[in-house]
Amino acid sequence: MSDNRPHVLVIGAGFGGLTLAHGLRKAGVSVAVHERQRSRTDGLYGYRVGIDPAGNRALKECLPPKLFDTFLATCARTPLYFNVLTEKKKRTAAIPLRGDADEINSERSVSRQTLRQLLLTGLEDVVHFDKELTHYEQREDGTMVAHFADGGTATGDVLVAADGAHSAVRRQYLPDATLKPAGITTIGAKVPLNRETLALLPRESQQGLSLVFAPKGFMCIWHVMEFGWDERGGIKDSAAGNDAELLRAWPGMLFDNTRDYISWGIWAADDKFPKDVLDLRGQDLIDLTLKLTPKWHPDFRRLFSMADPTTPFPLRIATSEPVPAWKTTNVTLLGDAIHTMTPGQGVGANTSLRDAMLLTRALTSVQDGSRDLLGAIGEYEAEMIPYGFARVKDSLAQNGTSGDDPLHKPVVGRAVLAGARAYFKAVDKVPPMRRKFLDDLYTYRGAE
Repeated sequence: MSDNRPHVLVIGAGFGGLTLAHGLRKAGVSVAVHERQRSRTDGLYGYRVGIDPAGNRALKECLPPKLFDTFLATCARTPLYFNVLTEKKKRTAAIPLRGDADEINSERSVSRQTLRQLLLTGLEDVVHFDKELTHYEQREDGTMVAHFADGGTATGDVLVAADGAHSAVRRQYLPDATLKPAGITTIGAKVPLNRETLALLPRESQQGLSLVFAPKGFMCIWHVMEFGWDERGGIKDSAAGNDAELLRAWPGMLFDNTRDYISWGIWAADDKFPKDVLDLRGQDLIDLTLKLTPKWHPDFRRLFSMADPTTPFPLRIATSEPVPAWKTTNVTLLGDAIHTMTPGQGVGANTSLRDAMLLTRALTSVQDGSRDLLGAIGEYEAEMIPYGFARVKDSLAQNGTSGDDPLHKPVVGRAVLAGARAYFKAVDKVPPMRRKFLDDLYTYRGAE
């Protein structure tokens, strides 16, 4: 190990950490990933995340070309519509989305579980499981030593925190960094996709993603996820040509049990949920969702009730408080480890991919001799910190994902709900407003 040929220790095998590992390995930089989960199938949630142009760009740059092509093949069918509905199943808007012909400037739907398996592909000798970090230390020679719960250690020149919202690295490195409750609770689950369940959604919703605005600040989202393989894992006829060959050759299918599904998530201010909601699991969460939605359309309630009882999970949303710039060292951070944000629109996942791409560039510049190590990390942090916390702020302003949003207030919330529905009705009917809505959506989500 030396300053111009660094060995990088990545703590955490999430999207950002694995993308960074691919990018570094592609550039010839030595890297090892240490993950607290016991195997590549542990700790997986197979729910939808949207990969936007910024995420596509990062994956294209960091992954080997064939693996990026496999990523495209493993995505779910591209949504054709962004729909807005009422809880009574009435259409407010059905806005046609752009297609996926452009491999970068497109919106893609992926299963979180499938994407993680995709990113683990080709890193089997780099990722070390059952390695829970307890602490790290820096030696006099500048090298970093990571200590794990099993008594083992790992040594490198750089330590990267990619270990999520409750990062053990951040806890030691930036002890004053805190997470702030957003005031929102959400329940999510999956429903197996078949003719019966699909027919319970409006036509446009069957071909896209749908947002429900409901009274009392409740919101819900439906995602229809159809993949290139069937319920037995066989390749569908619709996955023809190159995609079919890539899927057949992809070893990740051995570890991924994702099948076609409809995912739903419902959220509102914390006070709308029982205090023990985080202790509930399975059928109890389904029953609670039905209790919270007594006046919703029977078809929506039917979909709630048909959720696979092994899939529901509760979550209380928290976001990172801004952290002043710190003195650059051999420790740095990416993704939720430094800028935890709400799950709305997949902003957090795409921001972590962007972090990985930029940090790959920085550490590669050390290997090729164009920058020194601390200078490269400092330049990465100088760019990452402002946009990362800007995205945290943005995510709190989207779709009622902050408990302080007027939508959740008892009286003014009714007026805000009416205003939101009126706005989307106008977007649906007025072509210039629809074009501006789409331009703003894609410009923001493709932003660098």
